[in-house]
Amino acid sequence: MSDSEDTQTMPVIHKSLRLSSLQQNEGSEYDTDEVSSTVSTLLDDSQSDTPTSALRKGLKNKRSKPKLKFKCTNWIKEDPRKPIFGVLFNTFQGENDPLHFITVGHNRVTMYECLSDGKIKLLQAYADPSPEENYYCGAWTYDDNTDQPLIAVAGLRGVIRIISTCTQQCVKHFIGHGAAVNELKIHPNDYNMLLSVSRDNTMRLWNVKMGNCVIIFGGVDGHRDEVLSADYNIDGTKLVSCGMDHSLKIWRTDADIILKAMEKSYTYNAAETKTPFPTHGQNFPDFSTRDIHRNYVDCVRWLGNFVLSKSCENCIILWKAGTLNTMDWRPNATTVSILHRFDYKECDIWYMRFSLDSQQKVMALGNQVGRIYVWDIDVDDPALAKCTVLTHNKCYSAVRQTCFSPDGDTLLAVCDDGSLWRWDKLK
Repeated sequence: MSDSEDTQTMPVIHKSLRLSSLQQNEGSEYDTDEVSSTVSTLLDDSQSDTPTSALRKGLKNKRSKPKLKFKCTNWIKEDPRKPIFGVLFNTFQGENDPLHFITVGHNRVTMYECLSDGKIKLLQAYADPSPEENYYCGAWTYDDNTDQPLIAVAGLRGVIRIISTCTQQCVKHFIGHGAAVNELKIHPNDYNMLLSVSRDNTMRLWNVKMGNCVIIFGGVDGHRDEVLSADYNIDGTKLVSCGMDHSLKIWRTDADIILKAMEKSYTYNAAETKTPFPTHGQNFPDFSTRDIHRNYVDCVRWLGNFVLSKSCENCIILWKAGTLNTMDWRPNATTVSILHRFDYKECDIWYMRFSLDSQQKVMALGNQVGRIYVWDIDVDDPALAKCTVLTHNKCYSAVRQTCFSPDGDTLLAVCDDGSLWRWDKLK
């Protein structure tokens, strides 16, 4: 993230850690407007009643689908002077296990539990040894020897820390990036493989179990500025990245040389060879475009074979590499097909991240004045996706990130004023 002092910079880093008492509030105690309004990505209702394409005529019954409704059941204030940049549910828990999640901000990672009665229970907190640290991101994984949860966190200083929730201690740390880490992602098929996205224009893939830096994505044809976000597709065969250079890049992660490097990272013994692991440098993406956005691209997610990407332009764009009638793209292809724009208001600052539920049926994004846009994207035509706007009279700060519970029934949001918000879906 850039440290320049303008309207889009990150908030000032406080040099002293102050673990304030948590203020917990029941959502029903306040005059709330849980669903303030609903908007559609169609131009207006009169136009949507008279579809012109055969596709939309065939989807006419989709309009009778009820709109999503959420109720604000609780909110917590951690520390009003320290923004919370990330929130993540533990997706490795069983169906009947408690709903655990973390928040990250300043030099602290805090673990909570969502209770069935709508309350939020504080479980534990970890403070980084350096008061200069400012965590921007986190990721859940687990120790495959003990099956105990692990949390990876990173931020301003570029140091990736692996924290055990059992000992509440940092059990490992990785140093390699030359600048801040903006996002962390776990490989969908190998939970020891952790991807880090950095301000140093590169991404690194780490073997958390063995401690090796396996691959560096970047270089000759890599990003020319800060990398802000990345995401694996559902089977882990592709990686999409985006950054301050306005570009989006797709990297194939099922190439033989990458798979062999990942496999070798489990067997390589640096003590025997007396040399560090031979990290593979992946300098060339398989697809690259700057035709989607005209500003910083700060969040990107796969949606099946399509990509959702967001910039500081008050819209999330659904697009596909290549043409619509092809399953994949040819080498060195530059064609992109834009399917739809999901528009919203008052979100023209950067590092504002949207989220999808585990079934990829619902998408949520907060804006800079505390509103949360929730789209029902479980439709055949994205133009028919309906949007619900969630508001609360106590929530007026920038919503940095949203996150859905594994079952999709709970939506969390974290803000610049140190507040954490819980919204539960109404049946």
